[in-house]
Amino acid sequence: MSELVGDARHLSPPAQEALRLRAVTALVEGHSRGDVAEMFRVSLKAVDGWWAKWQAGGREALAAQPRGKRVGDHQLMSQTEQQAVRQAILDHRPCDLGLNGQLWTRDQIGVLIANLHQVRLTEPGVSKYLHRWGLSFQRPDKRATGQEADAVRCWREKIWPTIRAKAKNENAQALFVDQISIHTGRVTGGTPGENDRPPALPHTANRFSANGIAAITSRGQTHFMVHTGQLDTRVLCRFLERVTEHFGKRIHLIVDSHPTHHSPMVQDWTTVYPDRIELHYLPTRPYRSAQTGQPVRAAHTHHRHRRHLAGRDVRSHVSCAAEPWPRAIEV
Repeated sequence: MSELVGDARHLSPPAQEALRLRAVTALVEGHSRGDVAEMFRVSLKAVDGWWAKWQAGGREALAAQPRGKRVGDHQLMSQTEQQAVRQAILDHRPCDLGLNGQLWTRDQIGVLIANLHQVRLTEPGVSKYLHRWGLSFQRPDKRATGQEADAVRCWREKIWPTIRAKAKNENAQALFVDQISIHTGRVTGGTPGENDRPPALPHTANRFSANGIAAITSRGQTHFMVHTGQLDTRVLCRFLERVTEHFGKRIHLIVDSHPTHHSPMVQDWTTVYPDRIELHYLPTRPYRSAQTGQPVRAAHTHHRHRRHLAGRDVRSHVSCAAEPWPRAIEV
């Protein structure tokens, strides 16, 4: 009867616990070791082991135990070292710590761990640690640099609520304005392909582009106009006229520090139609000279520096109740 007839290792932990308790109960009731082994299709050795545990610790000694290694066993880094690496990845770019690039890769994380704690890991090992730390590879969000954090906070917490309340009292519409540009040569995102053979995207040398200007409500509804060439005062005034005609009521327009928004022609247009539109400006940063480091006027800087700095972050934090399916309407 000592021969192993069944294999309880294939049972789930709760089922194994129930089996042990039933076997011990049978022994307590007076059944012999051999009868219990035959009844439950287990070995005599297993029955003797359960009986010894029962006598030593009672029911708790027969309870199901977690399988596998305990969390933290056989790890090459302590919890403190792991937390230091995790925080370094979240707070710094590779180039900030003497490595190459601005985005972390598994190989660079392995190098960072080796530099900090003299521990070398394979890429699969790095992946396991990242999973344990709750980190995954994601497309990074773009954040403005050099912004005036206090000005952004003040605009978001004080000025924007004032604009929103004023628009509500006037039965008006608040809109955020921004410029967009699209061209046929730009491709974003990814697509599946065979290993070692990336997918090819056919395109023609006859490329074209289009510019646009869009006004977005706090509920995500978009009103846009496509135009050729760069944004200038005539294009902006034409867009303002179309938007005001479309809504048929007063508009509070929130714009960035693009020079066109401050042009005399635009200011005159809004002065002529004070009952149709009112402009509000997002906070801007003080542009500094590359030679002296002193603040300079935005109008004297290069065109690519004339854009707003804080607008992206401000708009992303404005409280709104988004519609299930925001619409895009051409005006």
